[in-house]
Amino acid sequence: DAIARLLEPIGNLLPISPQAAGVLKKDFAAAGIRSTSAIPVFYGAKIVLTVAFLALAVAARNHVDSPVSRLMYPIAGAGIGFYLPSFILGRLIKRRFTQIRLSLPDVLDLLVICTEAGCGLDQAIVNVSRELKTVHPAVSEELSLVNMEIMAGKSRAEAMRNFAKRVPEDEVKK
Repeated sequence: DAIARLLEPIGNLLPISPQAAGVLKKDFAAAGIRSTSAIPVFYGAKIVLTVAFLALAVAARNHVDSPVSRLMYPIAGAGIGFYLPSFILGRLIKRRFTQIRLSLPDVLDLLVICTEAGCGLDQAIVNVSRELKTVHPAVSEELSLVNMEIMAGKSRAEAMRNFAKRVPEDEVKK
């Protein structure tokens, strides 16, 4: 939180197009990050890491004899600093999707148990979301979103389709 508070004003210095913000918002939602300050913090991290890696590379190039390496170190350092936040975000998305995919058998088992016990499907989703909160927090959060969409007036089918859009795993789509 402290680092995010430092990076947010730096990220707000950059103009962000609505298209880029929309894509990043979807990526952050896929990673399970739904903070309103996520995009400025992301761009702030890009700026700070680019400058930091560039400074490290400039300091390191003084210890290299090759003129090509002396030129490539700062370029590589700045590139690594710029792309590192995107790489980390991609890894977070992949890890969360894997967690959700691996938790689906437990979700389906609990949904069957709840419906066989007499609960409606909507109440079963609520119960499963609550029961799996500590064991499988990612899928619990997604099921909570499904429940909120249903409570807001969307049809169950549409809420489930939105779940499949948020988590583009084949098992979730099925």
